[in-house]
Amino acid sequence: MTIFRFSNGHVVTPTGVLNEATIVVEDGRIARIGDATSDQAVDHAVDLDGGWLMPGFVDTQVNGGGGVLFNDTPTVEGIAAIGAAHRPFGTTAFLPTLISDTPDVIARALDAVDAAILAGVPGVLGIHIEGPVISPARKGIHDPTRFQDLDDDLLALLTRPRLGRVMVTLAPERVTAAQIATLTAAGVLISIGHSDADHATASAGMAAGITGVTHLFNAMSPLVHRAPGVVGAVLDDQAVYCGIIVDGFHVDDAVLRIALRARPHDRFMLVSDAMPCVGASEKSFVLQGREIHVEGGRCVGADGTLAGSDLDMAGAVRNTVDRLGVAPEIAAAMAATYPAAFLRLSQERGTLQVGRTADWVVLTRDLHPVGTWIGGAGPA
Repeated sequence: MTIFRFSNGHVVTPTGVLNEATIVVEDGRIARIGDATSDQAVDHAVDLDGGWLMPGFVDTQVNGGGGVLFNDTPTVEGIAAIGAAHRPFGTTAFLPTLISDTPDVIARALDAVDAAILAGVPGVLGIHIEGPVISPARKGIHDPTRFQDLDDDLLALLTRPRLGRVMVTLAPERVTAAQIATLTAAGVLISIGHSDADHATASAGMAAGITGVTHLFNAMSPLVHRAPGVVGAVLDDQAVYCGIIVDGFHVDDAVLRIALRARPHDRFMLVSDAMPCVGASEKSFVLQGREIHVEGGRCVGADGTLAGSDLDMAGAVRNTVDRLGVAPEIAAAMAATYPAAFLRLSQERGTLQVGRTADWVVLTRDLHPVGTWIGGAGPA
């Protein structure tokens, strides 16, 4: 048993923000949490100095970090390096994300995540496979030569039992309702992304079992007054979870503020969409043969196409507060509680609550990270 006391700040809990709290950790989980008492012996006393204690961030879209791109290094070592690069920025759980690639690379990535979970790599919850069943018209930085239909072989590969969560981003216009049903029956979490679907097709996909949206507004048919598209279908829906990239480049701040007014906050998830540059001194990198440069925090290909981000989750939380006007405790939930719910892991993580993993991040009063604990171990 380890006892932590946090004082002189803001402790984000499901029942409200506390000025101070004592957290008791047993076997990597929170055994007790409550008001701090001055006469209680503690193992670790942390003066927040006006800062924040938030639940560890859960990032469902991490392409890379620490100079490693998951597509290039679909191995246990690659996954561990990516997780280690993001941990100092408050990420305690993540889905390594594979950009559209060949079936053999997809298979290697799936197996690597299973192996990483077995090896106890901190924070790995499963995998996010973004593509290759997506629209050439909304390809973004993805390589269209790697796109394909959801044939029987790929369907079998994606539905094979796995140790962690499997999230798949696809374009609903490229699959059938029966294929969606097969994926969801196997426990696969389906997200709309890189799609040129019309409103009816996107809505039908959500009715058939799609529960997520990958980087809302980016690489999808926009909202037009006589053609609502994917964006219109999503804004008109109150249940599907939406990932958003709050970096000032992917989506205008005003558009994100409008979206937050249109739908419940608990259906938004902050994501980094991070590339190898996060946590790395070398910012430029190669993505499937294309040189990607980072300019002022913006990742772009030679033609100016956005290529993921140089964003970390603490930065996403900070931007959500500073640029969108969201309260810090709500931004924390968008980075931790709501993605955990989307992954159907609310009983495991995402809140500072008894029974959950002892994952948390300490941030300064202006929301810069200073320490991250996973399972009560840290800081990092």
